Amino acid sequence: MKNIEASVSAVLTAEKKQTEEAKVGEDEYTEHRNEMYFFLTEHPEYRISAVGRWLENSKGEVIEDVDTYFLHITNGSRCDGVGECLDGWSEQNEEAEEKWETLCMRIEETDGLEQIICDEESFGL
Repeated sequence: MKNIEASVSAVLTAEKKQTEEAKVGEDEYTEHRNEMYFFLTEHPEYRISAVGRWLENSKGEVIEDVDTYFLHITNGSRCDGVGECLDGWSEQNEEAEEKWETLCMRIEETDGLEQIICDEESFGL
């Protein structure tokens, strides 16, 4: 029984800490996160994941800069640029490698990238 009480106490302490961290000055905010992926419309199996994170105040206004990044295709690590998603990895097939490079190029050329990453679940290029 003491173990359960200790666990509940730890959870309540963690929740209180999160609530305290959910304030910037006197304003409370909500953290948002969207994970999505870009894919080649003609070959949807070629996908690159991206993440958008941002804070909104109680009025729904975005505070601070939106943090967008991509996930490495093999290990899932954070990549600040889409080209980094292929670092340290190569495709055995030249045709497949061209498809990955095409997807990266199309992502780089896309207008409104930050908005797409924050709003969409998937986006074909």
